[in-house]
Amino acid sequence: MILALLIWAITIITMALFVSGKWDFPFGASSHAATVDHQYYITLVICGVIFFLAQMALGWVVLRYRDRGKAHYSHGNNKLELLWTLATAVLFIALNVMGQRVWADLRFQGAAPGAVQIEVYGQQFVWNIRYAGPDGKFGRTDARLMSDSAGNPLGIDPADPDGRDDVVVPTMAVPVNRPVQLLLHAKDVTHSFFVRELRIKQDAVPGMAIPMHFTPTRIGNYEVACAELCGLGHYKMRSLLAVLSEEDYQKWLQERAP
Repeated sequence: MILALLIWAITIITMALFVSGKWDFPFGASSHAATVDHQYYITLVICGVIFFLAQMALGWVVLRYRDRGKAHYSHGNNKLELLWTLATAVLFIALNVMGQRVWADLRFQGAAPGAVQIEVYGQQFVWNIRYAGPDGKFGRTDARLMSDSAGNPLGIDPADPDGRDDVVVPTMAVPVNRPVQLLLHAKDVTHSFFVRELRIKQDAVPGMAIPMHFTPTRIGNYEVACAELCGLGHYKMRSLLAVLSEEDYQKWLQERAP
């Protein structure tokens, strides 16, 4: 009886904590954040109901059969097993279909025309952010020219005039309410570009240039974290993403121009 009551108590306390909003997401700061959160809460409610009913049933079974001295072996019930397997499959597929729109918008469609173009390079244990200069063109890069000690971590070719005005900085700034197109690279191992308030997370894989896009909607400073274990210094691979007004964004770029 004590075990059954303990199961029920833990279940009710856990459900109450989730319902209270204590563990809610932080506010959303991108145009797609509300859609992502909506899908998350649908999934959370469905799984919460299933969890609650399963734990209540578990407590009832413990209480109901607590006095039986012998265990009874069961060969199972094929009809019930088929039923809950089909129910799980239907639920899983339905949730995926409901969430595929926002996923497709972010992963399979490009950014809107006129999006701010930014390149992001992950390496142990720092982010390097590159902006094209006033000419709007990124300079050519060559892995043989990469040298952190020489101040050229991305290997920008000094012989290419397009790269002479490129801006390379350890932090990122973007203008509010304008689409942003990122191109993710990794210099050494797999990293993951994650900004929780913007609801964006994408791996950066060595040898690949992976696009992702978003539209920030709220001015502020947000942490950029690496969400993929990348080595002993993984915990300190952090940067800053500042969402600025258009005026402040242009000023930010001018202050960092070479």
